[in-house]
Amino acid sequence: MNSTPQNATPLDQLLHILDLSDAGGAQTDEDIFVGPGEANPVRPRLFGGQVLAQSIMAASRTVDGDRLVHSMHGYFLRPGDASAPITFGVERLRDGRSFSARRAHAYQGGAPILSLIASFQVPDGGLEHQEPMPAGVPGPETLPTAADLLGGIDHPVAQAWAFDRPFDIRHVDPDIYFQAPASHVAQQAVWIKTMGPMPDDQSLHRAALAYVSDYTLLEPVLRRHGLSWATPGMSVASLDHAMWWHRPLRVDDWLLYVADSPSASGARGLSHGRFYNRDGELVASVAQEGMIRLPEGTPVVD
Repeated sequence: MNSTPQNATPLDQLLHILDLSDAGGAQTDEDIFVGPGEANPVRPRLFGGQVLAQSIMAASRTVDGDRLVHSMHGYFLRPGDASAPITFGVERLRDGRSFSARRAHAYQGGAPILSLIASFQVPDGGLEHQEPMPAGVPGPETLPTAADLLGGIDHPVAQAWAFDRPFDIRHVDPDIYFQAPASHVAQQAVWIKTMGPMPDDQSLHRAALAYVSDYTLLEPVLRRHGLSWATPGMSVASLDHAMWWHRPLRVDDWLLYVADSPSASGARGLSHGRFYNRDGELVASVAQEGMIRLPEGTPVVD
């Protein structure tokens, strides 16, 4: 496994972690791949979106090149160590005429930290319809970047969010990084794209979209209850993640990420999300349930 080049940009780092080793051709009853963690002094735990994206890349390596991932359902089983490598085992469940199914496990220390099943399909024609893109959303060029909002804050988390992410993320509504939202609604929209151009590999773009989908998906739950990411003592963790890719996409072009939360209960919040390109095409959908725990006595909006 190659090391990350010195002076690598966050986008270089993303491409590096998605370039998995084949473990020297090791194989049991699974195809084996190895990927790096993503060491970060402010985040000792692995970012869930990273493990999702790497698992999708591992599974993609075991199907014919004309078959692209179109759906994925995964469970986060244990916290991951960002300083340690990850082993991926892929089981070839089925290869049919049009579809292939794969199960992928991500392991650290001999224990699974993520389990998912993904389905791949040969491009095909058929019925076409979609939920329309929301109207009247301001363009990304009119909105502040994370660096604009957080770059002047002398705090390691603020600096990491401002400069260390491979994606440019711009909130349509006021962000909730450190301040509680003024409007307590269970929906939001953000524009996202990578910080630079990506290779022309549709599998890579789809995996990278899974990566970024985990950044802000639970924010509608927090918004609904008047919470920010800086709420003292709050604990948030992704529990499961499902994703459907509908149409070809590029993550190095702007995508509008619209999300809402239909329910929160039992220390869990559910969010749904949709990705649109600038032509208004719905390119992917996502759903996630996350654990959200608050210290007793924390003021929230019911």
